[in-house]
Amino acid sequence: MTFLPPSPRHAATRPTRNRGHALRLASVALPLAALAGCMVGPKYHRPDAIVSARFKELRPEPGWENAAPQMAELPKHDWWTIYNDPILNGLEAQVAISNQNIKEYEANYRNARAMIDSIRAQLFPTISGSLGFNRAGHGEGSLSSSGSNYAKEGTTYNTYNLGPSASWDLDLWGKIRRQVQEQVTAAQASAADLANATLSYQAQLATAYFNLRYQDSLTDLLQRYVRFNEQALQITQNQFDAGTADPTAVLQARTTLEQNRASLVQAGINRAQYEHAIAVLIGKPPADVSIAPAALSRTVPPIPVTVPSDLLQRRPDIAAAERTMEQYNAQIGADMAAFYPDVTINASYAQSGGDPVTSLMSVANRVWSLGASATEILFSGGSRTAAVHEANAQYDNAVATYRQTVLTALQNTEDQLSNLRILSQQSAQQQKALDFANRTVEVSLNQYQAGTEIYTTVITNENSALSSAETLLGIQQQRMVDSVSLVQALGGGWDASRLPSKKSLQKDNPLLPSFIQKDTNK
Repeated sequence: MTFLPPSPRHAATRPTRNRGHALRLASVALPLAALAGCMVGPKYHRPDAIVSARFKELRPEPGWENAAPQMAELPKHDWWTIYNDPILNGLEAQVAISNQNIKEYEANYRNARAMIDSIRAQLFPTISGSLGFNRAGHGEGSLSSSGSNYAKEGTTYNTYNLGPSASWDLDLWGKIRRQVQEQVTAAQASAADLANATLSYQAQLATAYFNLRYQDSLTDLLQRYVRFNEQALQITQNQFDAGTADPTAVLQARTTLEQNRASLVQAGINRAQYEHAIAVLIGKPPADVSIAPAALSRTVPPIPVTVPSDLLQRRPDIAAAERTMEQYNAQIGADMAAFYPDVTINASYAQSGGDPVTSLMSVANRVWSLGASATEILFSGGSRTAAVHEANAQYDNAVATYRQTVLTALQNTEDQLSNLRILSQQSAQQQKALDFANRTVEVSLNQYQAGTEIYTTVITNENSALSSAETLLGIQQQRMVDSVSLVQALGGGWDASRLPSKKSLQKDNPLLPSFIQKDTNK
């Protein structure tokens, strides 16, 4: 359907009042026609996730206790403060603002937001303006295109023209609005990805920090055993010099000492690597970061755990998967809209003349037009149908991804709950074993000094005690690391309400340049 504009001659002679009335009527009717358009495609409803009523590992077996008492909830932002470690707090505060990987996710999010404005711009009319000037001349006796002679003398004249034009896609079937919806939800998914990446690198930092503290405590343990080995070697050497010990005892004592010194060197290597990793996680070169040694905490803080359904709102990766479902749902509607005609409104107004003041203001030199056109694809070889089928398949894939993400989140949480519960019991049992091992070393050393036991027995008991001490320290390290993993599995205090709303993502004023508008979500 096309509306033909009146001829320039009729436009120039038609009463100005009638023309103005028609334009005012069109300015009201056309937006109403656009608003009356529908949005084709399915309405989005969040699919159900596969969620249990409660966590299995919160129902401990008889004789077992929960790894930690429950609190109300994790801190909303700085979840790492539950460890009460000022050094860790200072390091974690630098991750979100200095980690280069997080900056990459943040740039992706800003790109997704910019694409919203790019697509949303298609909902508004495109207005153009033109201003032209032309100067021409004819020599004496030259001929015009009709064959007539110009004036005998040369002629030079100027021509001016100016006027705006506009084009507007009415989006009667909601194709553009579906594309906007698709990009808005994609931006929300990108924001959730940013939150998930931030949480992931914060958890990596906490894990590296506790591993570093484990190496500090291991170093302290090995240093104590090295000092003990040095004393034992001195005792053995004195007995050998006095003729009451054989050379084998001295060699065994020295071998044990050197082995523990070698383990001490390896602990230093591992510590240096964890310190380097921490530096990179906070966006600094390793040469600029030095962390003073300190012992690994012996207390695992209580971690709040509620019900599995809370994970749907508290895990950013689940939120990203859910937003992706709506994104592909909107894409189905956009592809379905391709079966309907595109309706466009075109308008233009121009004036031309030889004088920039009097001629351009003359009614006779005004030209305007207002029309509408509709285009429809009559045959595309099935490409539009294929696009709809593809969008449906992508939506189904997103649903499966969402449900699998929820199941994986449940598994992660259950794993960490069981780890903390069992490791708590293992730690208590290992402490008992260490106490007995230390007592055995003390007794066997006394017996050796009294001449009732060979030194091999002392070495065997000493190695057993050191192994028990390392095992106990390793259990505590794993408990601290698993507590971080549990916090991450629970979302780290994040909540889906922190995602930017659809309204906030579409608040940019199309009449103002982007650099003038304040980006509050940046």
